Parts: sequence; C-alpha cells; structure tokens
Amino acid sequence: MAAHTVPGYSPGFKKPPAVLRLKRKRLRRSESPAAAAPPPCGAAPRGPSALARRNPFSSLDNAPRAAGTPQPLERAWRPPADGYPSAVPFWQLLEPVSEDKPTRRAEPYERTDILTLTDDLHSSATVPEVPSSPKHEFPADWSIKTRLLFMSSQPFTWTEHLKAQEEAQGFAQHCRAVETNLPQSLQEPKLSTELRCAFQQSLVYWLHPSLPWLQLFPRIGADRKIVGKASPWSQDEDLQQVLMSDWSVSFTSLYNLLKAKLCPYFYVCTYQFTVLFRAAGLAGSDVITAVISPTTRGLREAMRNEGIEFSLPLVEESKSRKQKNSEVNLEAEGANSLEVDNSMDGGEEPAPSDDDDDESFSWLEEMGVQDKVKKPDAISIKLRKDNREVQMDHKPQSLALVKGTNTFTLLNFLINCKSLVAVAGPQAGLPPTLLSPVAFRGGTMQTLKARSINAKARVRLAYENIFSLEIVGPVMPHSLHALTMLLKAAQRGAFSGVFYTHEPTAVFNTDLDDTHPALNEETVHKDLPACGLHPKTLDQLSQRPTLRKSSIRFLEMKDYAYTWKS
Repeated sequence: MAAHTVPGYSPGFKKPPAVLRLKRKRLRRSESPAAAAPPPCGAAPRGPSALARRNPFSSLDNAPRAAGTPQPLERAWRPPADGYPSAVPFWQLLEPVSEDKPTRRAEPYERTDILTLTDDLHSSATVPEVPSSPKHEFPADWSIKTRLLFMSSQPFTWTEHLKAQEEAQGFAQHCRAVETNLPQSLQEPKLSTELRCAFQQSLVYWLHPSLPWLQLFPRIGADRKIVGKASPWSQDEDLQQVLMSDWSVSFTSLYNLLKAKLCPYFYVCTYQFTVLFRAAGLAGSDVITAVISPTTRGLREAMRNEGIEFSLPLVEESKSRKQKNSEVNLEAEGANSLEVDNSMDGGEEPAPSDDDDDESFSWLEEMGVQDKVKKPDAISIKLRKDNREVQMDHKPQSLALVKGTNTFTLLNFLINCKSLVAVAGPQAGLPPTLLSPVAFRGGTMQTLKARSINAKARVRLAYENIFSLEIVGPVMPHSLHALTMLLKAAQRGAFSGVFYTHEPTAVFNTDLDDTHPALNEETVHKDLPACGLHPKTLDQLSQRPTLRKSSIRFLEMKDYAYTWKS
C-alpha cells in the first residue's frame, strides 16, 4: 500500500537502532580520509583506540559537521592534560579566547596565580570611560579594599627585595609618624633608599585579635574560609570571656585615641556588619562620627532601647527626594489655580507622609463613600510600616549614622551586645576584628602583601612589557593614598590601578551631612597634628565624601593628573 501523506509526519523517521547504524556507517566512511590526512599543527597523534564514542542522545555533538564548519569558541583553547599552566605558551594566557565569555571573579585572597594576573591585565584595558576632566587629587574613598593591582610601563623593581635595614627603617618611620616628601620624579627608583623605606611604611596596619591561622578580614561571608580551622574557643565559654575581655580593652583604647585625635579612624568588623569610627575633623564633620552598615531592624531597635540617637541618612534622603518630586508635580498641576487664587494665603501645605494615614482617607468623604470602604486599623498600618522597615535590612539603605557623644554610648552598647559575636558556625565565639592605621593597646602590627610581576601584553600588532604591582590585604584609605603618592614619583606620573572593594563598606562614601559648611583646612591641621597621617593624606580625608554609595574601581594617572571610575 502506498503511504498516505499526513501533515506533520516525516517519512524519513527511523527508530533509535537505525539511527545508531547510520552513525556507525558515517564514522567508517570518514575514518579512511581522516587517517590519510596529516594531523593539524600542534595536535598530538591519536590512535584508533583513542576515538571516543559519541553520545547518540546529545543534541550538540551528535550532529555531523559540514566541511569547513568552525569549532565553537569555547573549544578554541583547552588547558593541558597535566593541568599546569606552565605547559601553555605565555602569550596564549594574555589573549582572551572570547570577549563574550563571562569571567568569574574569585575572592581576592584566592586570585594570586599568574593566570589571574594576566586576566586582570586584559580586563583593565576595557575599563569604562573615566571622567574627562583630570584632577591633581582623587576623592577620598572610605571603603576597605581587599586587593590592588597597579600597572605601568615602568618597572616596579624598587618594591622588590627590601634590605633588612630598609625594612626596619620603614617600621620605625611608621611608629614615629615620619613624613616622607619625595621629588616629583625619581630617575633611579631602585636606588632610592628613602622611597623603599616609605613603601614599607605604607604597608603597615594594626589588627586585633591576631590569630595567624585564621583570615580575620573580611568577616562578612567568611564562614567558608574559616570552617575546618582550629577554634578552641568555640566550645569553651571561659576562653570566650577572656577573648572578649581582651577585645574590650583594645576597643576602648582605640576610642580613647580617637577622642584625643591621636587616631584618625578605625574599623570594627563583625560577622554581620561593619562600623567606621572617624575623628572630629574628618569627612567634613566637626564631631566624632560612627557609621554602621548594614543594619537590621533588630539592631536598630536595640540601639533605640539603649538611648542611642542615630539617623538613617539614605532613607531620609530618599524621602526628601520623593517629597520634592511630589511638590514639583503639585505645583505644575496647580499653576493655573494658583494664578486665580493669588489673593488667598500663601502658606504651603505639608506634603503627605506615611504617618498621616487617617488624613489620607479624607477624599472618601468628599465622594460620599466613606461608609462603604473599610479603613485599615492601627494594627494594619503599623504592620505595613514595619514591613517597609524590614525590607531595607542588610542593604546599603540601612546605613546608620551616630554622632557626637552618642558614639560613646555606642561603644558601651557594642561591648555589652550579645549578638556582636556569633553563637554558632565557624565564627562562633570569635571577637570582631579591629583595624587601625596607628598602634593601640593589644594591637598587632601587620603588613600588606606586595609582589611585582612582569608580563607581555598584545597591543595592536606588537607585544609590550606590562609591569604590575599587586597589593593584597585590608587596604585602608590612608594606605591607598600613601601608595599613590609613592607611585606618582617612582613611575614618573604614569600608572593605572584596578581596585577590589569590600562591598559592604562602599556605602561609607556617602556624604552624611551636607547642611553644614565645609571645615577650614587650617582648623583640621590644628586639631589633628599628631594623628599619624601624612599632611596630604589628611587633606584628602578631611574633605566631604563625593562618591556617594560607590567606590573607586579604576584609577589612572597621566602627566601627573588623576582620572577615575567608580
């Protein structure tokens, strides 16, 4: 019988066994010409036993390829079988396979091999556009950086193999707060002992507690890095009390130094939030300030119960912006009516807020349907407000600002707060991390890890030498500015840098009080003479933050002028 043509029916349909037989026939036909053809350049010869059997149910690799069909981009380069990057030519590491392939950003402390550094050399070449107006100084960045990668056409050999005397001199200069003033350009940076000592000085910071086998920064999201490490205090309450008592002494010592203007600022890093304490005169404020981010509703309620007065600057800014927008809309809509009723009182009505829920239903009475619509009761209104407050938890908008004498109350609150330390998990019983640019009681001197790497990058049709300097560790604002001052002189005013930020601290760049005028520079230098910072660094940190909720991601200097991208 002749087969009837049915719509949607394919007469060439075959069952799976028949499909497999066709695949085998195609492989046999292609074996003879493939065996006679020479292997491609660089490919290892493969015997008949090395032919892998294809999966008949695969939708990608099972289909036969036409002659001349290119391979997919992701198969253009594969790592060697032994898994070592040294088996691959170095120039291949510098050329990305595909620009559309997303790159995975690992944690800063993990990305320390040559593969990741060459990947960063390429990513820096495609950094978004920077501001068109170069400046002689970049804005203060109060976020903590976890990794810096500087690049220049001049080598960084002056950072390598410091002598014992240079290292000791750098530590002494840090402890004595010695100011180092370098010329605008150095002809032989490697031979400059003053430059090498200042480089060692810029890498020093102070930490508490000091547990060398644990990574104590960052603390937010650090459980997977601490899990499995020895923590004898997690099950020993007496040891936990000893650690917290020692931590309280160090915390109080830092605050006393801050109050005496001998310490410019310090950070308190817990497993849930970070606190930045700044001395009076910094960030455009004439009083001591403490910034907490991120916060939760429970933390804010506990602070209110302790009598700590604080504000939510970003929430208040959002409300004022909405209020201004609503006022502009109302003025635009009622422009004609204002012209007619110009003889009436010119008093402005307050903008509607969330607290006036009872008055917001007055329009129902005008329509005469107030009895038919059920108004929400006080409990529903409170639940709605609480829901809005909970929604901003763990977000940058939850940033809290404490000013003046309330910072001392905050100090006592944090010392006695039970939720400051985790009760379960890898960080159980571990006190928060204290980071400071100056020495304090119980603090341990630490240094940032630095290393220089030389590589070749393809620029147009040739290869050029790219010299890089990597700084790893908790890079605080003063260290970032000190390093750029050294690079300015050593690299002859031409370098670029890619910065990796601890994201929960990026919101510290918000201008918290724009109602008061900026402080005078003479007043700042008079009040903070012995805080341990270089005068130029002090000038930068005394300015009001201008980066808002972002931080500097890319910094470039050309002809001794800065441009940056946040």
